[in-house]
Amino acid sequence: MVGVLGVLDDVARVTPSGWRTHGETIYLLGTTRGELDGSAWADVAYAHLGGVPPQVDLAAEKALAGVLVQGARDEFVEAAHDLSEGGLVQGLFEASLRFGVGARVSLDALCERDGVTPFEALFSESTGRALVAVPRGEEQRLVDACTARGVAVLKLGVVGSAEPESGAGDAEESLVVDGLFTVPLSEAREAFEGTLPRIFG
Repeated sequence: MVGVLGVLDDVARVTPSGWRTHGETIYLLGTTRGELDGSAWADVAYAHLGGVPPQVDLAAEKALAGVLVQGARDEFVEAAHDLSEGGLVQGLFEASLRFGVGARVSLDALCERDGVTPFEALFSESTGRALVAVPRGEEQRLVDACTARGVAVLKLGVVGSAEPESGAGDAEESLVVDGLFTVPLSEAREAFEGTLPRIFG
């Protein structure tokens, strides 16, 4: 376990951990491996803590931090959330619940690129990853920053769960993972008591 402390020059400029603006693009930074040993999923599903821990690449962690710092400083990252305990699914729920704004994402490109199953994509606790929300028109700046530092970047979806043609309207916000599940945030908030939502039964 490694704890990292830092200093914020101006707390008013801190990057929030949840998204707020419909239509922003959600990106995954870093790569995912099928690393479920010792994960929150293994604990919830099997009460098991053991196995091989996720691989750690300190150079990749430093590169990721550089992208996040630049994104905050140059204002092309509107929100950022770490991916650690619980993996991608936990990060998506937490980022959505922070301000009550849902998201619609797809795992297809992630599974194809990294050679993982949808289940591994959701629950793996691979290190060196983060979720970010990027304002419209700023996507290329994020991609360029990632490319310059050798950080893998992949578009997952958009902030806001309503269908694009219907707009946000009065529809209840949800987390939608295309082809797998839709969970209203009101339901998630009730079930989300610091543990992994039991969306798979």
